Amino acid sequence: MKKNFMKASVYLLAGSMALSSCVVSKKKYDDLLSRKNGLEVDKADLEKQKSTLEQQKASLEQEKANLEQERAQLEQQKAEYQQSLAQALKEGKTLGDNLNMSKSQIERLNADLKAREQRLAELQRILDEKDKAVANLRNRVSNALLGFNDKDLTINVRNGKVYVSLAEQLLFNSGSTKVDPKGVDALKKLASVLKEQQDVNVLVEGHTDDVPISKGTVGMQDNWDLSVLRATEITRILTSTGVDPHRVTPSGRSKYVPLDEASTKEARQKNRRTEIILTPKLDELFQILETT
Repeated sequence: MKKNFMKASVYLLAGSMALSSCVVSKKKYDDLLSRKNGLEVDKADLEKQKSTLEQQKASLEQEKANLEQERAQLEQQKAEYQQSLAQALKEGKTLGDNLNMSKSQIERLNADLKAREQRLAELQRILDEKDKAVANLRNRVSNALLGFNDKDLTINVRNGKVYVSLAEQLLFNSGSTKVDPKGVDALKKLASVLKEQQDVNVLVEGHTDDVPISKGTVGMQDNWDLSVLRATEITRILTSTGVDPHRVTPSGRSKYVPLDEASTKEARQKNRRTEIILTPKLDELFQILETT
């Protein structure tokens, strides 16, 4: 009887250990899967941004090639005119007016081509500086928020912008617009970086899941109100910590920009977030694009 009891205890212990191992493995798997999905989204956005910039650059280079072709044609016409002129002089005729006109066209094309080459080089310089500025901004934000858990916040670069995504559990209790002390700490650390980055605009986007707020919630009719009020509260913390209010815009997206469209508990938890989108000012770049 005692021997049977000991065997049963051993089997029970082994089963418990196996079950624990499965739970840990599933947790790690879910975490890795989440990271993989995030990286795939970032990769797609970066490829889209790269494609847009390459199209702009290709368009300028095509215009440059067209000008070079037109210049070559005019050079050919000039040579033909010179040949005709030589022949005409023998015959007592003149084509000087036509030759001067052709020369003037070539000079104009040369000037236009040179100007486009300069704009293309300047555009490439500004794009390189923008990429460098975005990478530097991401590193500074990452260092400031280094002590926080990956499940509470993530920092990514998409479309030439830095996205700081803060999970609901870091900032708010369910249905609340008051930021928790841990969330206030994270926002103040982020603000310490943004105060020094005067050329960065800040967009605060509130996001909810698809579950309607409780009826009778004071000051709110729906998830639109909840998302906007949360964004506004975060904006107040950032600006009260020293970020220039002229650079900060609060907005609410309600349930309409989910990270995961599933109706599971895990998907809804991911969708309840606040995204702080940091955009370096690109006034110089836009001025160049307007002149091309």
